[in-house]
Amino acid sequence: MAELRTEEEQIQAIKNWWKNNGSSLLIGIGAALAIVFGWQAWQKNQAEQRSAAAAEFASLLNAYSDPAAEGRADTVGYVADQLRSEFGDSAYAVYGSLMQAQVQLSEQDDAEGAIESLQWAHEHANDQKALELVIRSRLARAQMANGDLDAALATVRGAVEPGSFKGLLAELEGDILLAQGDRDGAAAAYLIAREESLGNRNGVLNLKLADLGIGEGS
Repeated sequence: MAELRTEEEQIQAIKNWWKNNGSSLLIGIGAALAIVFGWQAWQKNQAEQRSAAAAEFASLLNAYSDPAAEGRADTVGYVADQLRSEFGDSAYAVYGSLMQAQVQLSEQDDAEGAIESLQWAHEHANDQKALELVIRSRLARAQMANGDLDAALATVRGAVEPGSFKGLLAELEGDILLAQGDRDGAAAAYLIAREESLGNRNGVLNLKLADLGIGEGS
């Protein structure tokens, strides 16, 4: 009887523990399962979002790559807008804006639209240094095309640690200064660009310098 009472007491103790702790344990298990399956659902959703963004970008790339396609500019603009509105945190949206800006400048003569597209891309470059500098240089050119020379100069000079882009930005600065009538400033910028170009742009830069009365040996 002593053994039975002991066993009964053990069972009752378990029952009492379950009564006191069972609900919180179930909640804990439920929370753990919710976290696991919630995480899996989130991962699945993210994968679906990436796939959808990639599909949108593929259609944009197809349109952009075919200059002869009917309605090309409209298609590029529409899909780029969709990428920004639906997948604004993705690199696809940034590259889509770059493509849209190129079409706006070259085919639609819409410098203001290109500036808006490039400003959006610049704000969403997410600290990707090389990409930020590419966008910055294109934004400055769009601002030049729109006659915003002061804004273009500020954009170029706003680059921090341009690295391998130093020559490109210096040449662009020279173009802007020349457009502003500052021949001496333009010449100084072209000389820096030639020094930084590693020979890649020397021919063009020498011609620009020659137009300003500066020979190759300067």
